[in-house]
Amino acid sequence: MINIKGDATLVGISELRTHSEEILAESKKHKVLIGKRNKPVAVLIDIDRYSKMEETLELLEDFALGFLAKEREEGSKDSNYIDIKEALRKVKKK
Repeated sequence: MINIKGDATLVGISELRTHSEEILAESKKHKVLIGKRNKPVAVLIDIDRYSKMEETLELLEDFALGFLAKEREEGSKDSNYIDIKEALRKVKKK
């Protein structure tokens, strides 16, 4: 294992095969980069950290979509919309 950037460790694929328990324990502390010929090809992180990252990404996505919706609403006029009956007619034609 090679420590890099203070919060990450580079581990070769063959080392992962032979020291999996030790490397999994290491992944609970910080990122483990899995390397092939000393080049990172994957990242191993603790499941709790991954879950938090997923939650954060979902919140950011919701925020961005909400911002876009508000921006569109503020820039639109009633003439940009069609009646629900007209929309249903258009859908049925297709």
